[in-house]
Amino acid sequence: MRRRCHVGRPAWDDLGVEVIAHCVWLYFRFPLSFREVEELMLERGVLVSHETVRRWCAKFGQIYANGLRRRRPRPGDKWHLDEVFVRINGESKYLWRAVDADGAVLDILVQNRRDKAAARRFFRRLPKTARTVPRVIVTDKLRSCRTAHRQVMPSVEHRSHKGLNNRAENSHQPTRQRERAMKGFRSVDGTQRFLAAFSGTSPHFRPRRAARDPRTQ
Repeated sequence: MRRRCHVGRPAWDDLGVEVIAHCVWLYFRFPLSFREVEELMLERGVLVSHETVRRWCAKFGQIYANGLRRRRPRPGDKWHLDEVFVRINGESKYLWRAVDADGAVLDILVQNRRDKAAARRFFRRLPKTARTVPRVIVTDKLRSCRTAHRQVMPSVEHRSHKGLNNRAENSHQPTRQRERAMKGFRSVDGTQRFLAAFSGTSPHFRPRRAARDPRTQ
């Protein structure tokens, strides 16, 4: 029997955490709009409005992402850092991202610049978020990254070569896909919140990469 959810009601009590979790996962895992999630849930016999899906994603997206991150294995000790520009409400900003050797996102940070101060901020934030320190950090040839490494992580080996950093550069592709699906990002805070939840939720149920040859480390 189909059940209906009204926007003003505490729908998470009526429909259960399973339905909420599934809606949140659908939105962050696939390039879907809130209305498309509504349609998919209707096909499953659940009547829920797109506005309710939006509220669920805003309320529970980061909570679910944090829970999934805690359940993942300890990140690898070789980290790849990169920055890429994004258009937010017509202005150019920079999205800083760190991934491990398996492509798992360790942290993301939207900043106005990619200068030394921005690099230091991200370098200082990263070990706190990942709750560990890497053996190797790989970046492109951005000078601000070399300076931040010397000041923040001098004991960590630093490799700076554009050809070595494909792992971090490839990790931006899902963000670009969502950026197109959402017709662009509209605010810095909203982009940071979305991408923080997106990077933690979207890999769930994706096939893991084949085991890496230790000789390539």
